[in-house]
Amino acid sequence: MVLPFYKDALSPMTAYWAILSARFRMLLQYRAAAFAGFVTQLFWGVIRVMIFSAFYRSSNAPQPMTYEEVQTYIWLGQAMLVMLPWNVDPEIRQMVRTGGVAYELLRPLDLYLLWFSRALAWRTAPTLLRAIPLFTVAWLFFGLQFPATWIAAAAWMFATLLAILLSSAISTLLSISLLWTISGEGIANLIFASVVVFSGMVIPLPLFPDWLQPAIKLLPFRGLCDVPFRIYAGHIPPSEYLHELLLQSAWTVGLIILGRWVLSRGMRRLVVQGG
Repeated sequence: MVLPFYKDALSPMTAYWAILSARFRMLLQYRAAAFAGFVTQLFWGVIRVMIFSAFYRSSNAPQPMTYEEVQTYIWLGQAMLVMLPWNVDPEIRQMVRTGGVAYELLRPLDLYLLWFSRALAWRTAPTLLRAIPLFTVAWLFFGLQFPATWIAAAAWMFATLLAILLSSAISTLLSISLLWTISGEGIANLIFASVVVFSGMVIPLPLFPDWLQPAIKLLPFRGLCDVPFRIYAGHIPPSEYLHELLLQSAWTVGLIILGRWVLSRGMRRLVVQGG
């Protein structure tokens, strides 16, 4: 039984949970697209492993990560690829273009939390559909290692949860930018390059030049891939777990605050397109 003075506080959160749950279930229906994505990511994972295998075999210089760690890093990246915030929610883009966003404004809900709930479902459901079979195949046939320790496994799961929240915060900020850009093509192209390079998806971040490392560590994108992947592989020692997780959390909270501020500014000058 819900106490009367808690009833009003719980009702809005129930609404956001219902939106997240409904969108999550809807996205789970795209199994054919998930299978196609799984095959594609498996293929590119094999190609990337071969490239780094050739690199490690052709060089005797000491590297900041072992080949086994890099191999695990690559397969984690392929499994979690669609978690990255590299594009704009197509449904919100369509609503802004057609004027349907006006209906979003009429809902008795907080618009930021509404769009954040949509982004959270969008970044988790497709990831689960592709990650589970890819993890299984990579473990059985392609050299994906198990977590270094049980502590590393627990820290990796928590870091992955924070990475999803961070990705959703960035995705929501991209959706809010549509209030100015309408199409979203330009911001999507810019964020795609930044995310895939500076998250570690293309090249593990420890392999970047030393002079670039301080700048990379200041960006929020490493919390999407590099931190959880290196925790999993055992490359980040347990003594640094708390620092890395706090940094992920700080970036997530900071981007949520920034998103809410930008949205409030956008609402003051919004002109609805369409009719």
